[in-house]
Amino acid sequence: MKLLLICLKQLYKPDFRLGHQRRLSSGLFPLRDERLIAGSSPGLVDRIGSQVEVRTDFITEEEEAAFLRELEPGLKKKRYEFDHWDDAIHGYRETERVRWSPACEEILNRVRSVAFVKGSPLLRPVHILDLDQTGYIKPHIDSVKFCGNTIAGLSLLSDSVMRLVKKDAPDERVDLLLCRRSLYILRDETRYKFTHEILKDEESVFNGERVPRQRRISVICRNLPG
Repeated sequence: MKLLLICLKQLYKPDFRLGHQRRLSSGLFPLRDERLIAGSSPGLVDRIGSQVEVRTDFITEEEEAAFLRELEPGLKKKRYEFDHWDDAIHGYRETERVRWSPACEEILNRVRSVAFVKGSPLLRPVHILDLDQTGYIKPHIDSVKFCGNTIAGLSLLSDSVMRLVKKDAPDERVDLLLCRRSLYILRDETRYKFTHEILKDEESVFNGERVPRQRRISVICRNLPG
């Protein structure tokens, strides 16, 4: 129950010192709440630990509301789809956005500053994925033709569980508890060698604890292929 309360009450505030953090080869400092990452083995979590981050409370309630005010008018014009061109998503509507209000652009710049190496070429359109409460994302790996080694996403409206499974060793898996208003970051091996999915509501369990799924909007930034 304690893990779920992290999402419900959003009490956790990471305490870290940059001088004591292991810097990535990119120069970025990973920051994550390890209680929100559960793997099939401790060794797997240790091995990919610097390539996966979940940052709770990355945006405030007011910042979430700013995104919703900007996104809802366009999303309401679309219908939820239950077939996807590559069969990766069920119960969704999606769009891309280039222009943002100053308030949302400031938040996105904050995402970019912590997720991507300075000067890294970014995919300019931001991907918006709106999952119905009954929707889910099936296991997949994003095409290497269209995006590079890093994916960063904000989670709006709902908690959820993201599962990563090694494509050539399906018994190796990692679950991420994505609290509402959190930021997740996938890099390198977790980007290329692991499928990722958002569990459907009836399967949404983290470390044996139920994580109820509601409608969920993700705001996703990617870099360009190297």
